[in-house]
Amino acid sequence: MRFVWVLIVLTWTPAQSEDWPQFLGPTRNGVYASTELGLFPKSGPAAAWKIDVGHGFSGPVVARGRVIVFHRREDRALVESLDAATGKRVWVAEYPTEYRDDFGFDDGPRATPAIAGERIYTFGAEGVLQSLDFATGKRVWSVDTRKKFGADKGFFGAACSPLVEDGRVLLQVGGPQGVGIVAFDAATGKTLWTATNDEAGYSAPITTTIAGSRHALFLTRSGLVDIDPPTGKIRFQFPWRSRSHASVNAAAPVVAGNLVFLSASYGTGATLLEIQGAGAKQLWASDDALSSHYATPVYRDGYLYGYHGRQEYGQSLRCVELKTGKVQWSVDGFGAGTVTLAGDRLLLVRENGELVIAAASPKGFQPQASASLLPAVVRAYPALADGKLYVRNEHSLACFRLR
Repeated sequence: MRFVWVLIVLTWTPAQSEDWPQFLGPTRNGVYASTELGLFPKSGPAAAWKIDVGHGFSGPVVARGRVIVFHRREDRALVESLDAATGKRVWVAEYPTEYRDDFGFDDGPRATPAIAGERIYTFGAEGVLQSLDFATGKRVWSVDTRKKFGADKGFFGAACSPLVEDGRVLLQVGGPQGVGIVAFDAATGKTLWTATNDEAGYSAPITTTIAGSRHALFLTRSGLVDIDPPTGKIRFQFPWRSRSHASVNAAAPVVAGNLVFLSASYGTGATLLEIQGAGAKQLWASDDALSSHYATPVYRDGYLYGYHGRQEYGQSLRCVELKTGKVQWSVDGFGAGTVTLAGDRLLLVRENGELVIAAASPKGFQPQASASLLPAVVRAYPALADGKLYVRNEHSLACFRLR
């Protein structure tokens, strides 16, 4: 795909700078609030640095001038703290891992770390949840969730990106006998509450406030679970999964007000729910609108932007009206990737390593710039912080200036 290059000049002030401390960013919805994208020469954005990394699909996170990357070399799971300006290592923490991918894709971690206060939380593919000191990398506590809760390995190991909310680490564990979802004390690792018998999906949980109440939303392998974060009380469960055993739910729920959008592949499709008190009303459902294999769509001004279809079959990039599921436009054969919303623009990082910047508009696909950043395959979610884009492929982590 070849596009005409343009200069993208947006307003920037220091007050707009922000970190990217967890999966899908500061508000866990793939949105970067600042509007700083800067100037693009024809050669693409300037590379600030590039380092070698090991195996894994875990995305980088950024906070207070540090980049945290979770990866694997040989039989060691590594958490590295890097200087965001130079890529130089500040510290490294590690532990042994014996995880093996049954399908031969990758033996590294899948879940993106979370930074909260002075702690970093990681969840390895083998099921080890740990808390590290942000400044030193010293381990504060750890829990082997497979041993403690009897969680099954699943198709691709443990992959839920931790969510830290008000002193609790919320996680899909997938254990039987009421430990499908678990809340841990963020300071000690102590189990605070457990809920559901659901097997773990590969979707990350999110939290939101609806009608003055806090809701934790989990898309498990069985469907949506709405939980009260302090108590673990289940408000409601909404079944949403494929009839095929060989299927997963991977995209995170997308929230707009009291509306919750769910999407999955394998014939599951997409649906829109309206949360009403302790229940939900289904507004529409379709397998022909925006069925996401693994990438979470982003939402802006009434419209969703994301990928439709199975990754291995060649995905379409689409814009869909949230309230109706009507497809506004579709770019067939675009291929798989991730999508981030920065101001009124989409940052699309394709699996082939190309960055595409396009307008977030329902009027049509309007690409404005593109550049090859890294060789394929790029599957980890990128991080966008302080005007810099951090992208990881199977062997490297690189930082690019977008300001």
